[in-house]
Amino acid sequence: MSGHSKWSSIKHKKALTDAKKGQQFTKVAREITIAAREGGGNPEGNYRLRLAMEKARDVNMPQESVKRAIQRGTGELGGAALEELRFEGYGPHGVAIIVDTLTDNRNRTSGDIRNLFSRAGGNLGTTGSVAWMFTRQGQIVIDANGRDPDEAGLDAIDLGANDARVDGKTVDVVTDPAKLEGVQQSLKKKGYKIDSAEVTMNASQVVSLDEARAPSVLRLLDALEEHDDVQSVYSNIDVPADVMERISERV
Repeated sequence: MSGHSKWSSIKHKKALTDAKKGQQFTKVAREITIAAREGGGNPEGNYRLRLAMEKARDVNMPQESVKRAIQRGTGELGGAALEELRFEGYGPHGVAIIVDTLTDNRNRTSGDIRNLFSRAGGNLGTTGSVAWMFTRQGQIVIDANGRDPDEAGLDAIDLGANDARVDGKTVDVVTDPAKLEGVQQSLKKKGYKIDSAEVTMNASQVVSLDEARAPSVLRLLDALEEHDDVQSVYSNIDVPADVMERISERV
């Protein structure tokens, strides 16, 4: 498992407790709109929409807002046209980063992302410059609090997951993207608490960072995630869990 998994787990938990609700709603609403535009407004036949609606529930988005986002995607409501853009580049210390965005202004978003990389001492690359290091995978984060995390990992593999790694009371589960929903639902039926489930990009090659070098990278990842047009950020950082916990509060 790449360091991204630990980072995303920490960021996910932080997002539910201390981030800006308005920004969360905007990002989730955009994801719902794109999902509905591509696969229709019925979540039963649109897995991407179902995942986006789960994110909406996680951040307590009002049902009326979810409905409007779906209607914008299906064309029932007007609104600015959104475009999906992916950026690839290198941050400090040679860390590879992929940034997925949804935007109604390509030039604005491109300029902003390039500026964030540049200010951090990194640089944007061309399409494919870092993507070759990443594999598209399903990722489920299980909160095993009160249950044996090793058993949770084994259950996940028995249910069709490719891999499971224990990190304290958290279990990171990796699946094929097509199996993500099935494994997620089966784990729920077994009574496990699912912290998050998403299709993500996991790195095959990682850059190990110590407590002195990690903060500059984490500041860039934070700045990217906080940009209104950014939906997802993936990196190949590998930071020990104890170091990550110590520095996450001051990044």
